[in-house]
Amino acid sequence: MNGAIRNTLRTLRFMNGEMSQAELGRRIGLTRQTIAAIEAGKYSPSLEAAFRMADVFQVPLTDVFQWDAEAAGPQAQR
Repeated sequence: MNGAIRNTLRTLRFMNGEMSQAELGRRIGLTRQTIAAIEAGKYSPSLEAAFRMADVFQVPLTDVFQWDAEAAGPQAQR
């Protein structure tokens, strides 16, 4: 299946007082390593974690995460 989840976490962190990955993780109950993996597109957060991130930045969920249907996903179509 094609598609990938994109995010603006790094930009949002920078725009919010240069918040660290560790601080964002602390505020939503995840580790810094998990936040780094989500930012890098190596891990997709749970829906709850995604809403918590949007809440921290006080923006709609779609300002944090976007679905890119054209991107190659982890499993290419056969």
